[in-house]
Amino acid sequence: MMGTMSAKAVLEGGPDDLPERIVPITPPGNELKVPFRGGYEHFKATPRHEDTSEGRLPVYEWWERTEIAE
Repeated sequence: MMGTMSAKAVLEGGPDDLPERIVPITPPGNELKVPFRGGYEHFKATPRHEDTSEGRLPVYEWWERTEIAE
């Protein structure tokens, strides 16, 4: 296998217009923060996995949004 595989996750829920639904897990953990429209969408790990075009990936579920202070 060539190169290094970075861990990725499938995002479920949150804004319908999020540009990416398969994202790198950085750093690997129980929560992902995705910058979006002047804030962050927060996703938490679930015990579920989904088969995707990039293989079987863990599913992270949306749970809140925080705003970035101007």
